[in-house]
Formats: sequence, structure tokens, C-alpha cells
Amino acid sequence: MQIFFSVGEPSGDEHAAELIREIKRRNPACECVGYGGEDMEAAGCELHFPLTTMAVMGITQVLPLLGKFWGLGQRAKRYFREHRPDAVVLVDFPGFNWWIAYYAKQQGIPVYYYMPPQLWAWGSWRVWRVKKYVDHVLSGLEFETEWYQEKGVQARFVGHPFFEETAAHPVSQETIAETRGEAPKLVGLLPGSRTMEVNANWPVMLQVIEQLHQEHPECRFKVANYKPAHREACQQMLAESGKDLPIEFEVNQTSEIIAAADCCLMVSGSVSLELLARKTPAVVMYKGGFVMGMLAKWLVNCKYMTLPNLIAGKALYPEFPFMDRDAVHAASMADILDRWLSEPEELAYVTEQVSQLADEIAHSQASVETARYLLETLGGSSEVVKGKAA
Repeated sequence: MQIFFSVGEPSGDEHAAELIREIKRRNPACECVGYGGEDMEAAGCELHFPLTTMAVMGITQVLPLLGKFWGLGQRAKRYFREHRPDAVVLVDFPGFNWWIAYYAKQQGIPVYYYMPPQLWAWGSWRVWRVKKYVDHVLSGLEFETEWYQEKGVQARFVGHPFFEETAAHPVSQETIAETRGEAPKLVGLLPGSRTMEVNANWPVMLQVIEQLHQEHPECRFKVANYKPAHREACQQMLAESGKDLPIEFEVNQTSEIIAAADCCLMVSGSVSLELLARKTPAVVMYKGGFVMGMLAKWLVNCKYMTLPNLIAGKALYPEFPFMDRDAVHAASMADILDRWLSEPEELAYVTEQVSQLADEIAHSQASVETARYLLETLGGSSEVVKGKAA
């Protein structure tokens, strides 16, 4: 059996890697190939191209890469025709993955969309593509599953992998103490997993940190960078700002920083679900370009952009999407974080609200449920092969 994966987001790389491991536990002979990232490769997937290096958003970011995306699509089309994998599994990244689904359906290959695009939030008219080119939607959110089902899509709720991954990798009290160090107050900073997000949002984050440092000189700030290049970019921008701020930069320490922080300032993304699972309050920001911002005004259908807020139906995590007036938004975000750091009772209340929601929904075996469903619908055994490590 062979399964072709197409994964373009860093978070999707992590989710797909866990799924690949679970598939191989149940079918060690299954061959996993396709487009993805380093985590998938480490899990045993033969990468045809590191697609996660091309994770971009917004038309101005996509246009220069259109030729590369087209070439990768054609490469996948030839592969489907010549090798005919038993299934194609897509993870998020809809702009490109619509074409992968289209080419797979041309060859009669079943298509599974694991963690599908959030069409209920924006561009809902695109559901016709799902109905035409996708055989099975495997969703991490119950309301999302219901939305797809109401639209006539074969959708199944499997739970969200962020909850599963968080439960599988608890952060010990010793690690939390080591991460906090001697800091009486610690704010975690998550500037995003895409280079464009880091470049757009980190300068505004620096404004927030500067204001908080003036009010709370004892507070320390730890940055959870996704990769070394992002850490270097953030350090360079800090140096160019001339600001002397108590900031530490870490790579591959996102979970530890989230667990150890009193609260966080984060760029909007699916990592918000890990903050929820680890019960950490946060302020959410996203500075977008003019074109993307104007499109969002026309296409976005929901009140909130942060997944925990969408699930809760209220703003547990204060949100700040913006295109300009950086200083105004930085002051507003700093004001909220200042109150949390100054008033323990208010921070405790927010933490309790987050904890209640986490306790209600943060239970998942997403990769287990997805691997079982995938193998069963493909006609293979879905039982774990004894003696195989997870």
C-alpha cells in the first residue's frame, strides 16, 4: 500500500508526522511519500519536495511562487498517472492542495482531507471543490464537521491533533521551573511559523514588550521561534531597534515556553489550540498586508479568527487583526497584558475560563482515529501490529 501526502504548513507537518507513525504501527509495509516537511521525513515519509518551505499567505506572497507551485502540481500529476498510490492525504494548504485533489481524482485515486480548510470562516463558496474532488473530510472540530456534513460532504470528526500531541508530550514541573528561571513574571512570545508573519509582526511585538518592560521591569520575555532563521531575524530586528530589553530567543521550545509563561502574546495560528490545551491565556495579533486585509473584509464570515474563540463563541483570547496604526494596536495589547501581570485575580479568572473550555474539548486521539478510518476505508487491516513502537 502506498499513500501520497501533500502538506504545506509547519503545523501540518507535525500533524502528518504523527499520522504517518500511527499508519506504520498498523501497517508497517505501507509506503508514505509526497510533499511535506522534516517531521514527516523523520516519521518515515519519502519526501519528493519540502513543501513546508513554501508556506506563504496573501496574493502578493503567492504570485512570485506560482511557477514553482505549478511545477510541483505537474510533478504530482505525473506521479499519480505512473505510480497510482492507493490514496492521497491532504493537510490544510488549500490553494495548492485543490490542484493535488483534482489530479488525484483524474486518476480515480481516493482523496482524504485531514484538517480541512476553514471554509466556514471565509470563502464558503469553495465547498463545491470539496464535494467534487474530496472523498473523505477528517475534521478536528465538531462544529466544523457538522458544517461540512450540512453541505453534503462526507465528513468525520476525528479530534484535533494539537490536543493529542499536547497530551503525549507533557511539560514537567522541572522543565517549567528551568524555563522560567529566576523570572518572577514570564511572558511568552510566539511570532509565527512563516517568515512573512515574523517580519510583519515582530516589530509590533517589540513595541508591546517595550511598554510592558517600563511597567514591569522584573518581567522576562521568551520568544518561541519556529526555526533558526526566524530567531536570527528577530535578533537582528531587536539589535536594529536599539532597545535594551530582557528577551531570550529559543528554537523548538514552543511547548515549554507556553507551559511556563504566565501569559503569551502570539501571532494568530493553529498553535492557539496548544495554548488552550496547556491552559495558557494569550493576546492574539495578526498584522496583514493591505490587499489581504481588504479581501478579508469581503470574505471572512465569522466573528473571531482564533480557534478557541470560535469554539467558545466568545473572546477568551483578545484578538487584534490590523493592517496599520501599529502604535495604537501595540498600546491596546500592552494594556491587556499589563492588567494580567498587575492583577493576579484577573489573570486567574482568565486562566480559569480557558481551563474550563480545555477540560470540555481537549480530548483527542486524532492520529489513531484517522489512521484507523483511512486503513479501513482502503480495505486494509487497521489493527496495531504487535512489537511495533509508536
